[in-house]
Amino acid sequence: MSCHINPSILSADFANLASELNAIKTADAAHIDVMDNHFVPNLTWGLPVVKRLKEVSPIPFDVHLMIEDADRWAPEYAEIGCESVTFHAEAAIAPIKLARTLRESGARAGMALRPATAVEPYLDMLSELDMLLIMTVEPGFGGQKFLDVTLPKIRRAAQAIQGSDAKLTLQVDGGITEETIVRAAEAGADCFVAGSSVYGADDPAAAIEGLRRAAGHKH
Repeated sequence: MSCHINPSILSADFANLASELNAIKTADAAHIDVMDNHFVPNLTWGLPVVKRLKEVSPIPFDVHLMIEDADRWAPEYAEIGCESVTFHAEAAIAPIKLARTLRESGARAGMALRPATAVEPYLDMLSELDMLLIMTVEPGFGGQKFLDVTLPKIRRAAQAIQGSDAKLTLQVDGGITEETIVRAAEAGADCFVAGSSVYGADDPAAAIEGLRRAAGHKH
């Protein structure tokens, strides 16, 4: 299976987001972290900003909603044309209904789990999802160190996906570098969110290519 690199604009220059999106046009998608300062202790942007950025972006949007009241807000991001919308299992009251609403709106439905949230209670709803996101840091801030303690959970999720009929992307987000991406890929992840390791590089396009290459060297 091919690997996907979705750089997070959380590590980009907020004053120049249009050009920062252009700098990652060789990536598979731009990872857009929406934070509300309630579900996570940080505040980023909301629907109007994401809608405008979507209009100028050269690549698809992979929106990650780290917000309360996901049931209310997630469908709005699908309706403005975001190709993939991920809500947190811990923030959704009716996750299956929400996933179906996202798909009906034309988006891929993703569900995210914090590092300490077990994957097992959600395995029966894999067929309702297009992507499962295992957080490899506590959500809220960029630049954190990859938590190796999440690797067994990534493995269990990958095995469950392989053992089901569901065609799911398994995404990891947090502390992804050319070194940690190898471990995450070996555990079974196939989509990688990288923030500071892309935007902190002198050449973001070269950094994206380096991550792709590293993920491919998992065996």
